Amino acid sequence: MLPVITISRQFGSGGHEVGEKLARQLDVPFYDKALIAMAAKQSGLSEEVFAHADEKATSSLLYSMVMGNYSFGARVPGINEMPINDKLFIIQSDIIKKAASEGPCVVIGRCADYILRDHDNCLNVFIHARKEDRIQRTLAKKECEERKAPDFVTKKDKQRANYYNFYSNKRWDDLQNYDITIDTSRFTLDEAVELLIDAARKLDR
Repeated sequence: MLPVITISRQFGSGGHEVGEKLARQLDVPFYDKALIAMAAKQSGLSEEVFAHADEKATSSLLYSMVMGNYSFGARVPGINEMPINDKLFIIQSDIIKKAASEGPCVVIGRCADYILRDHDNCLNVFIHARKEDRIQRTLAKKECEERKAPDFVTKKDKQRANYYNFYSNKRWDDLQNYDITIDTSRFTLDEAVELLIDAARKLDR
């Protein structure tokens, strides 16, 4: 069976596009921001509220100190009293685990590699690129003003790193977390997809 593929990515590296193309070519489900809608439906809370909290660590320092290193990704008593960020993480974790149990899929970000650390058939990927290339890709999408682009890209990376580091107790940029890293400054997005398809099929054998 093909593996579940998790993709962590630097902002502007094209990791999301790689994941979309990969899922389409392998004909497997693709999970990204759709998880927010699914989490909102499951919880009965507003999708807009969850979207604002997506891939951000909790802002409640007191809550973190009180809770310590409790097991994220598992059902925890008192979920209704949690900060919205933590509530979203736990619900998304349940959805990701359920999706993985049903068969191959591609999951973008959201600590999926950590959430599925006990799943026996995962291919964990990190997509990165030179900062100048990521800035150009960000500008091409008109996601910010040109003069603000370098800081914007750095801020987004820090946000993703903080989220991953907080919920996993690991480091987002630790290569030991991943089976494959791909530099999209060296390979086109289509070539990155081809590399991952080849890797996934080798694991399938």
